[in-house]
Amino acid sequence: MTINVNVDLGYEFEVKAGIKEVFDVLSDIPVAASHYPKVDKLVDLGKDTFRWEFEKIGIAQFHLQTIFACKYASNRAKGTINWTPVKGEGNGLIEGGWKLTDKKKSTKIVLSLTGELTLPVPGLLKMVITPLVKSEFEKMTDQWVANLSKRFGGEV
Repeated sequence: MTINVNVDLGYEFEVKAGIKEVFDVLSDIPVAASHYPKVDKLVDLGKDTFRWEFEKIGIAQFHLQTIFACKYASNRAKGTINWTPVKGEGNGLIEGGWKLTDKKKSTKIVLSLTGELTLPVPGLLKMVITPLVKSEFEKMTDQWVANLSKRFGGEV
């Protein structure tokens, strides 16, 4: 049996680094991914498509692993890096993007992230697993934003 867990996160922050540096880091998917916690492997599938494989987490006798793939599209002129889910790769469908705004002495960053994770756990555990998975996903994404902020010289 499987359960579906929906995630919907949004962040808005400003960093000291210039827009060129921020765009260069965030549009280089392996570099951007290196700041995300608990990524076991990032697999380059070609054609701007990457599969994210996270470390397995154990909950009682269950071990869960999140795996998803996304196709990336970057547009320097618009200050956007977007990703769309690739069906049939793993147990998640994640989409979202970065929107960067040049503030002359800083860069405003907006991150939006939505998706669905399908996890192989008994339905009886849905009430326990769903909030746990959402919380863990949010904590890891919070840490990603914190790591990137630090990389860019901190928030303004």
